Amino acid sequence: MSSRNTSVLAKCLLFFVALFGIFAQLAAAVTVAELEKRDVYVPPVLYPHSGTVWYKGQVHNVTWDVSDPPVNITNKFGRIMLRKGDLSTPLILADGFDILRGRIEVTVPWVLEGDDYSVVLFGDSGDWSQKFAIKQ
Repeated sequence: MSSRNTSVLAKCLLFFVALFGIFAQLAAAVTVAELEKRDVYVPPVLYPHSGTVWYKGQVHNVTWDVSDPPVNITNKFGRIMLRKGDLSTPLILADGFDILRGRIEVTVPWVLEGDDYSVVLFGDSGDWSQKFAIKQ
């Protein structure tokens, strides 16, 4: 291969590497811009609240305020978990529902009695209810 051909080949390779770099930068900018448009949505849990008593096996509506959602929610799929005291439990009460529904039915699980339970509503973030009681 002559030095002239090598020089042309090197210039073509440099051109394509530079072009690839420009496209990579543009793709990264679009991705960041899309993420910047999204908002973290943490709707407050309304029920259960302080003074609520649930009994094992009953069905209840967990409710949360959806009156002021942002335009671009990062994660629209919700999950509700049970919390005891300051610790989350592995108990998933509901999963995969639209966070904008504002309520979801859950069945009270078989757990130890206590007055320090709360439910955690996950979407893009987590918000938990006030503490309530679960009894036999």
